[in-house]
Amino acid sequence: MSKLIFPVGYQSTTDLRQTQKAIKLIKDTFQSKLAAALNLQRVSAPLFVEKSSGLNDDLNGVERPVSFDIKQTGVDAVIVHSLAKWKRMALKWYHFAPGTGLYTDMNAIRRDEETDNLHSIYVDQWDWEKIITPEERNTKFLQEIVCKIVGVLTDTLAELKKNYPQIKTRITPQVHFISTLELEEKYPDLTPKQREKAITQEYGTVFVSQIGAPLKNGLPHDGRAPDYDDWQLNGDLLVYNEVLQDAFEISSMGIRVNARSLKTQLEAAHCLDRLKYPYHQKIASDQLPLTIGGGIGQSRLCMLMLGKAHIGEVQSSLWPQNMREDCAAHGINLL
Repeated sequence: MSKLIFPVGYQSTTDLRQTQKAIKLIKDTFQSKLAAALNLQRVSAPLFVEKSSGLNDDLNGVERPVSFDIKQTGVDAVIVHSLAKWKRMALKWYHFAPGTGLYTDMNAIRRDEETDNLHSIYVDQWDWEKIITPEERNTKFLQEIVCKIVGVLTDTLAELKKNYPQIKTRITPQVHFISTLELEEKYPDLTPKQREKAITQEYGTVFVSQIGAPLKNGLPHDGRAPDYDDWQLNGDLLVYNEVLQDAFEISSMGIRVNARSLKTQLEAAHCLDRLKYPYHQKIASDQLPLTIGGGIGQSRLCMLMLGKAHIGEVQSSLWPQNMREDCAAHGINLL
């Protein structure tokens, strides 16, 4: 398991039952504070959608969704990869107003994921989305939302430490903002992942913006579907993980495409055929509200705050047997 990181001398600061109680505390605290900070209401969300709807998140465009046919209707359904597109539709269905929004528990199966310390085939996150005005489709507003989310992170960590003083996790409250082009110029000889590690080592908490379009070297910093985030108004929220000594992504988020940027990005990605889907047609004809949104990993957040070395210490999933054995040999007990 060459991709695994085994911190030298690692030992969990909470036992199995303490970990379970702490997970509940983190989740309860974080979601209530997030809802208050961003003016969000919790709603129910689907585990699967119709394949023909175009509502599933295509991620990098190569991941295969888990699919099945429904006996009663004959319709083909797919397990969601995320709710990036569904949320925008839901805001209209539920008649939300500008300045308000929703959050939900998203559970997904990503069967093509390569598992390691951070990645599992089971994904659990808070998906959130809120309606914005045309005047708020700008970098300044995006950065204001990022700062509010980081404030929720630090407040939640402070609450956790009150109950578990043995936890030593730190999250830098000040956010350093940098675009992928600026990051490429700063570290021209490093890979994108190496750049993320270097910048988070320097600043602690970093928002890397403008992900999806090609950089000077002709390649994007990271893959991003062309039909939900505006590539000029999105980004990843990263912190430096002291246990793994690496950059750690907490959230992928952004201001969503409008009719103009949708067509531009679909053309750039050679995906204009997606305009046949009802979701894309609604955006192209300005029938859906302008929004901002993102996903925040629940297990990721618990792993970070509890100082765990592997995401399998805070969630139940399936892992290769040799991974389980290697982890156990290094003091990492997978659930």
